[in-house]
Amino acid sequence: GWRSNDVNILLGPDVYVNASVAGAGTAPEQVANRVLGNQKSRSKTTEWILARTRGMLEAHPNFVNDNLEPHMARIRELVDVVELDVELEVDDWKGALFESAKAADVTRVVTDHPDLADKDEIDGIEFLSTDAWLIEQQTPPPPPPGAAKKA
Repeated sequence: GWRSNDVNILLGPDVYVNASVAGAGTAPEQVANRVLGNQKSRSKTTEWILARTRGMLEAHPNFVNDNLEPHMARIRELVDVVELDVELEVDDWKGALFESAKAADVTRVVTDHPDLADKDEIDGIEFLSTDAWLIEQQTPPPPPPGAAKKA
């Protein structure tokens, strides 16, 4: 089906964090559930993304640190970690997410990072916000060419 491109996306660290902290019903939580809960194919990620997720959760005032290890373990159970051939700076979100997407062989990154969300694309990698991704998932596919409506 047309939704099978769910696995063609990489979740940014902020999506994992916001899904963990903001709670049920929020756009990040819905995206994380849809992507990570896909039984047919596992989502990919990188150690940079997991390390940023962990660091952000540790620093978050609403996240109980006793939950950190089990929470990170749970995320790891749901994803396949791909290796990166390049060194990444901790704060270089654009470069790191771009390289992570290339390593994961995906063309789309979902992130609400203010510098990246809905930035269109960088060298063939498309960046979109959790809201934009959800809207896209709820929009029916266009009719096939030549499917003119009968009056």
